[in-house]
Amino acid sequence: MTNDITFARLTEVEPAEIADHMSDPRVAEHMPLLTSAWDVNVAAGFVAKKEESWARDGLGHWAFLADDTYVGWGGFQKEGKEWDFGLVLRPDSFGLGRRIAMKAIDFAMADDRIPFVTFLLPPSRKNLGALGRLGAKPVGQIEYDGEKFLKFRLETV
Repeated sequence: MTNDITFARLTEVEPAEIADHMSDPRVAEHMPLLTSAWDVNVAAGFVAKKEESWARDGLGHWAFLADDTYVGWGGFQKEGKEWDFGLVLRPDSFGLGRRIAMKAIDFAMADDRIPFVTFLLPPSRKNLGALGRLGAKPVGQIEYDGEKFLKFRLETV
């Protein structure tokens, strides 16, 4: 496997595959907002919601593919006036996170709509060195949907 990384729309992935991914307890470990079980209907609703972001903002979350195989999802979501970046990989693909994030950050740097990117990480995430290597700076702690997150910001211009 060469791990050729591509981005596709979530609609190109079977909802059952997304549901299986999001049902893995290793994924939920650092996702405090993931509080209920996923099935095909939940996954289909999730994809529909992400497609609304594309329609509204012209950008949203992608399916991440390695050699045309689904390895996770993420991308940019507009939160107020900020573009937040998220990355949720299958546990067997955690090692692809840096390559996928760098490809997405390169996209953001080339897009005039995105002067900076924010990242929200739960306090349970202790290894934050990758964000520093990207150039992201800590902003502080915020509350989102009743949960605390560490917020970082990366200038893209």
